[in-house]
Amino acid sequence: MTKMRDDATKVSISWAIPAAVAVACTLVGVGLGFAAPPFCRWAVDTLPTVPGPVELLSELTTAWSLPILTVLGIVAGTALAMMTVGESLTVTVDSDGVLLDQDDDELYVPRSKVAGVHLDDKDLVLTDTAGRELARRNRDDLDKTAVAHAFTEHGYPWTDKALHADEFSRWVDGDPALDDETHTLLRERRTALSRQEAGTAQKLHDALQAGGIVVRDRNKRQEYRRVR
Repeated sequence: MTKMRDDATKVSISWAIPAAVAVACTLVGVGLGFAAPPFCRWAVDTLPTVPGPVELLSELTTAWSLPILTVLGIVAGTALAMMTVGESLTVTVDSDGVLLDQDDDELYVPRSKVAGVHLDDKDLVLTDTAGRELARRNRDDLDKTAVAHAFTEHGYPWTDKALHADEFSRWVDGDPALDDETHTLLRERRTALSRQEAGTAQKLHDALQAGGIVVRDRNKRQEYRRVR
């Protein structure tokens, strides 16, 4: 792991978010503990066939269903809370550089390369002097004010306005404005996104930028702009 300075500022997900997820799942488990047995008995008595688990729940009393489903809710809530924390972005900033850690994938960007930092909708974006993206990471779980403070505190060129926002165009497959190779990469990235293959999508993002095309995602559609 990259060593950061002692005065580095770290921004990560608030504990309240995973806690809320865990509590919500637990409450769902409690609710099902009360509601599931009578509903399943109704289903067994009314429907011609029911799945095995429904038949099993129909035979339980509340004294059994409540603790069983509550425990299952706690287990599910804990797992989802851990997934939420693991998939969220952690930003660590000092005067030498920026460390971005998300879903066990770390990226370090030296301060000397950074010419601009801004938020583009839900994304944190770092750019160089040519407008190329040094990093683009989803920061939806992070407090916007805390992220801005982390960068300004260490002297980074932060702006509240999304840079180059008006330069993006929606990608349309086959558009003659782009060459065949670019269309192929964008198709592959679209497939990777649909399969939730974040690593593959990021590699294709980098390959597109190497060819002079910056891509971002908006409303499940890809948008692009050209860079030098």
